[in-house]
Amino acid sequence: MIFGKSILVAAAAALVLPSSTVTAFMSSGSSFSSSSSCHHRSSSPPLAIRGSTVADETSSSSAAAAASAPPSSSSSSSSSSSSSSSSSSSSSMSSSSRDDGGDRDILVRSARGEITERTPVWLMRQAGRYMSAFREYSDRIPFRERSETPDIAVELSLQCHRRYGMDGIIMFSDILTPLPTLGIDFDVVRGLGPVISTGIRTIDDVEGLGDPDDVNFDEKLPFVREILASLSREADIAGTSLIGFVGAPFTLAAYTIEGKSSKHCLDTKRMMMTNDDDGGAMSLFLDKLSKMIGNYACHQVECGAQVIQVFESWAHQLSPAQFEKFAKPAAQEAIRIIKERHPNVPVIYFANGGSSYLELQRDMGADMIAVDWSVDMATARAILGPDVPISGNIDPTVLFGTKEQVEMAVRECIDKAGGPGNRHLLNLGHGVMQGTPEEAVGWLVDECKRYRGKVE
Repeated sequence: MIFGKSILVAAAAALVLPSSTVTAFMSSGSSFSSSSSCHHRSSSPPLAIRGSTVADETSSSSAAAAASAPPSSSSSSSSSSSSSSSSSSSSSMSSSSRDDGGDRDILVRSARGEITERTPVWLMRQAGRYMSAFREYSDRIPFRERSETPDIAVELSLQCHRRYGMDGIIMFSDILTPLPTLGIDFDVVRGLGPVISTGIRTIDDVEGLGDPDDVNFDEKLPFVREILASLSREADIAGTSLIGFVGAPFTLAAYTIEGKSSKHCLDTKRMMMTNDDDGGAMSLFLDKLSKMIGNYACHQVECGAQVIQVFESWAHQLSPAQFEKFAKPAAQEAIRIIKERHPNVPVIYFANGGSSYLELQRDMGADMIAVDWSVDMATARAILGPDVPISGNIDPTVLFGTKEQVEMAVRECIDKAGGPGNRHLLNLGHGVMQGTPEEAVGWLVDECKRYRGKVE
């Protein structure tokens, strides 16, 4: 329905958008189209947003999928019952987002290793192209414009929180976002993904990069503080946690060296194998990235993030020996920087494809280890030990199944992790896939919030 009167436009927009966006929208003179995809609020605000240039429908400069992030409203320990399947994903909403009063810190407490009243939940790529509301932006606005324009990034971070009520809002951004602070340029090209134009092959290339200790993130990435400050206010109102994230040093190094996604990571592995003969180029590159990433994570905390997840997205490219020699010490250094400056902020480490050397991750220095879907949760728990907080690890393809299959997967994962609230943060073992039915995400979140363990 299109509201014809400006006062109704303002009221509808104010329910879902930050105040700065409402002001910009009203000044644009555009009409506001209401949507029923979240409770009493629209999940599809207009594309006329302050500071953005919206391409027309025929523009070829639109974005690829984002690497991560988004949202949530938590629930109290008496939370809601499982929602029933809706007939339309755009008109349904999760029972948890409707009924729960919110639990501001259940995710934070779980990540610290505390026993909680239930198992909290958030999903990697919970803000993504599986949501029609998200595609209204991603189909028309290039990725970096979306992730670096505060009002757009905040809206994309919040869409799934309004819809499903996860226990954590995560900033819509990308692990590559801080690379320009060292002089490494990148873009995200539709159909190709991230493309990095700065070549790194030799010790001279590495030495030519910026000094990570000299980076002023407010100057280089001013949008980050504005995005996180807005999300922090929204999380406080919603009674939920705010998650920040960074890419691990090896993953950012490999992306930069390869220049794009790579099946075999050959140039990176050549640099690792010749590291002792070329002045330690790979070691120096990882050292610079470790410092920058650690400092960037601290910046996110100082802007409002309550939890940091470190993504080792290219762990599947590493043998156990390569992980132990290169990726692990670099990630440990970044984590050490975070914990030294912010000892009470939990850090989650996720090595995607690293389940074959899970035993090497016990001493990462992180508060919680996230595991991918390729390892059984009971096996992962046994390898890490009962006292190591764990996150994961439902196979994302389960979300293409029936409601009963999704709910069963949730219960099995929680039980294998030690039961509800037992130092376990429910997540997928990878990100939500494009094409995932929207209602299935609600089934997962609702069942996690409802489940209190096996009935004997």
